[in-house]
Amino acid sequence: MPVFNRLFVFALLCSAICLLISCNDGSGTKKITTDSTAAGIIPRPTPLSHQETERIKAACELWYDSVLKQKGFNGGILIAKNGNIIFERYNGTGHLPGTDSITTNTALHIASISKTITAMAILKLAQEGKLKIDDEFSKYFPQFDYPGVTIRNMLNHRSGLSNYVHSMEALGWDKHRLVNNEDVLEFLIHRKSELRDAGPPDTHFSYSNSNYALLALLIEKITGKKYADYLDENFFNPLQMKNTFVFSLADSAKAIPSYDWKGKLLPLDFLDPVYGDKNIYTTVRDLLTWDRALTGNVLFSSETLQQAYAPYSNEKPGIKNYGLGWRMYIYPNGKKIIYHNGRWHGTNATFIRLPDDTATIIAIGNKFTRSVYHARILASIFGNYFGPVDEEETELLKPKDELLQDSLLKKKLTKKHEGRPGI
Repeated sequence: MPVFNRLFVFALLCSAICLLISCNDGSGTKKITTDSTAAGIIPRPTPLSHQETERIKAACELWYDSVLKQKGFNGGILIAKNGNIIFERYNGTGHLPGTDSITTNTALHIASISKTITAMAILKLAQEGKLKIDDEFSKYFPQFDYPGVTIRNMLNHRSGLSNYVHSMEALGWDKHRLVNNEDVLEFLIHRKSELRDAGPPDTHFSYSNSNYALLALLIEKITGKKYADYLDENFFNPLQMKNTFVFSLADSAKAIPSYDWKGKLLPLDFLDPVYGDKNIYTTVRDLLTWDRALTGNVLFSSETLQQAYAPYSNEKPGIKNYGLGWRMYIYPNGKKIIYHNGRWHGTNATFIRLPDDTATIIAIGNKFTRSVYHARILASIFGNYFGPVDEEETELLKPKDELLQDSLLKKKLTKKHEGRPGI
């Protein structure tokens, strides 16, 4: 898409300010209407002024119309402040081509964002005294001969474990044979001497999906329940996240597939059955419910959340870090972004939380476009957040025209904050 000139961007912004979107009620805000709020499980939204609502909505509309929608976005996006849904859009169909329009109830794969839920399940078990996160994993799986690898190391990707997503194929796994979580464990045990991307624990950050495939097994070991059943009973059902589920092969017919950027179907492959690191399907509204439950400390103690959001990889200077299941940016001005991206096949998803500003940015799509990850620029609507726009770890650098366009838009999005105290 060509770079917008300043007049066009200004026109878009003015247009966005003047338009009202359907997710706005007469008071200027839209409160979450899920049953979980009514049941008192999550905190109720705090009202915003009409002026503030319109300001946020206009900036979101500008970015969505001029960037995300123009890049062929196929999915849902939601931006909330204080629990109020300020901006919400759905575009495209679940199947391409198709007539099944994506709506508030269309569950899409969130890929690695699933790690945030797996991590919080482990922390809940620790909070209840059912495990200790500084226990070695081998305490629960004695055949796991990786001395020094603790549950905490696995949560913060400092275990040094080989990433099964790459190593199983590299070492000749028969791709006609579907991989499950037990296979990942057995592979790491029996092929340990052949793994070239493994290293000693707690020396540096090394992102590995194996950590979370094994943590899902640990949840099952401790609870005696299947991973999916445990999440249903402890998170999804109590919070009434009615459109959220853990994918299994039995769901193949009903689950929304994903597509490449040209709209070509990307079929399931031999790695798809593994869960814990991926395979949660949900909606932007259900993810907002999850965010509100975390924000309101209704499931977890403050101490547990502090552990989850603490930075654990500090060998190198910089604002990027990783907690226990959460990526983060920690800025010199004290601001922090807690987030996770997801990518699997054609799925792109981002879940961005701004705790200092009680704001949430969520986008999930099932047709590949890296622009989903650029949604972090919307953090500038809420405060002085800066730094490079992040992308999922497997992504290529953006073309220069996209970088310039993001830069121009960021100036427009942040203009309203000039002169505001404390930002």
